[in-house]
Amino acid sequence: MKKKAVVTVTPVLKYNGKEVAGQSATFQGEKVEDNNTSISYKLGGTYTMKTTFAYESGMEQSDLYARFDAKLGKKKVSVPEVKIGYGVVTTSELLGRCIGSASTAQDAFQRVIEQKHEANIKFLIGQANLRTSELSSVSIQDLVKILKEINDMQEERALQGIDVSAYASPDGAYNINEKLAERRQNVSADYVRQQMKKAKVNGDVNVRYTAEDWDGFQELVSKSNLQDKDLILRVLSMYQDPEEREQQIRNMSSVYTEIASGIMPELRRARLMVNYEVIGRSDDQILDQYNADPSKLSVDELLYGANELVEDDATRKQWYQTTTRLYPNDYRAYNNLAKLALQDGDEAAAKAYLAKAKAVDTKAPEANANMALIALKDDDKQAAQTYMSQASGSDTFNDIMGQLNIANGNYSAAAANLQNSKTNAAALAQILNKDYASANRTLANVQKPDATTSYLKAIVGARTGDSGVVKSNLQAAISQDASLGERARKDLEFSNYRSVVEALVK
Repeated sequence: MKKKAVVTVTPVLKYNGKEVAGQSATFQGEKVEDNNTSISYKLGGTYTMKTTFAYESGMEQSDLYARFDAKLGKKKVSVPEVKIGYGVVTTSELLGRCIGSASTAQDAFQRVIEQKHEANIKFLIGQANLRTSELSSVSIQDLVKILKEINDMQEERALQGIDVSAYASPDGAYNINEKLAERRQNVSADYVRQQMKKAKVNGDVNVRYTAEDWDGFQELVSKSNLQDKDLILRVLSMYQDPEEREQQIRNMSSVYTEIASGIMPELRRARLMVNYEVIGRSDDQILDQYNADPSKLSVDELLYGANELVEDDATRKQWYQTTTRLYPNDYRAYNNLAKLALQDGDEAAAKAYLAKAKAVDTKAPEANANMALIALKDDDKQAAQTYMSQASGSDTFNDIMGQLNIANGNYSAAAANLQNSKTNAAALAQILNKDYASANRTLANVQKPDATTSYLKAIVGARTGDSGVVKSNLQAAISQDASLGERARKDLEFSNYRSVVEALVK
């Protein structure tokens, strides 16, 4: 490097009669007074240049040159450009062939829903008789009503059992409270059995009693506004003997009156818990009801029918359209219509349906995931990122995020996103992350292998030096999609297998 020389080096990529310049760097001799990188006359130096080019079709067959603009003092010196590389590996561009499926908004249909109904009977201090006022309470009357419904709607209701738990308050002698709690249990269980007999309902009645309900006492005290409730709770933690507990609390004369009048009466009770199932329509009943009158079906029954019971997309589309007509304020059917439109390649229709879905719920995760998928197809990575920020919870979130990371060049993150996916996109991420063993396993388990699957297998074969894998899989890929033959001709992945490619592409 001459001591008074200044050289600017610019990387230039040439392809298809075009050229594009990258980021240049300027170097100067040691006697030049400027702020460029100085190179010693005797020792020389090394420098690493990094630049990027926005990819365009055709760059796969290209040459990379270093172009020089040199001066020695004020005199311009001609330095010929130097070819320093050729071609661009465009494997990441296969993402366009690997875009996955759209997201489906799921139904929340449950054929069997477990239900519980709790009713309480309160007793007077020291007593175990059932008072008319308690049996007339709303919770008890609702229990009686539920038992009747279980009998009247045997195809839609099923009794699992009734739990009877009786309690005595923790004041008084323990042996007296134990007998009192047992009597309350027995009279309450007898009442339940009587009501079951009247309703003509069969089922187990499970009984238990608690002599002194200290747990209930602690819960009520902790929720109360008692002045000394923290002190009372400390007493409960300090003493385990029930009689000692009671005595210590009674010693708090200033607050015990409130406990006796406000807390203890709530603990003299029996709790009746009815456990039953609500049984929904069977698959056949849903299908029959749709044909007879779909308006009698709930939105989740309609979505379940479309998602699970219908075999062809044309009929599925009809179900979703019916759902949007009957339930226009539920975004899910609009989203699923968009998915069908994307499967048919009708992006305009998909966008229209998704606009309706987002008008109903702007945060609909599946709709946002599908908008991100469309943005990826249109190579709008920024829009895809924005939509994915509201797509958490969608069934394709990890797949689409993985594809977005491939588009952004974040290959390790993409491989992590797609680690549980057996798709072409997952294999592509693993190839780009140079994990060829995982890519092979993924490609072997792709559910619906296609031409792209075979082409990716050929790339793995080329990168691992297996000519047999390259030949057999390129042959399979080209036989399914002839355009992959022309791609293979230009693809640097197969630079060591040109004769194989030429033999397959005629």
